[in-house]
Amino acid sequence: MQLFGALVLFMTLSTACGLRCYTCTATKPKSCTDTKACPVIFNRCFSLKVDKYNIVTKGCQTSMVCGGAMDCCKGDLCNSAALIAPSVILLLVPSAIITLFL
Repeated sequence: MQLFGALVLFMTLSTACGLRCYTCTATKPKSCTDTKACPVIFNRCFSLKVDKYNIVTKGCQTSMVCGGAMDCCKGDLCNSAALIAPSVILLLVPSAIITLFL
């Protein structure tokens, strides 16, 4: 009976501490706001853009399948929308101001 209790506790903790990824199939990457706790066998989040149909798919994946057109990353919610050039510039402006004036 104690073994069963330990097994239930382990399964609960592994689910609570598992990888979380954005999951969706959409035409706009920024519209992906749903998240999912990945099953234990999945250790990466992925994004796959199909240009021909203008569709983006995001979800959980194993590192063995990653590659090619599928962009994989490691870490919770790492498959969010990528930074675009204006966003990067806005992030660099405060650093430039601090460097120039301090």
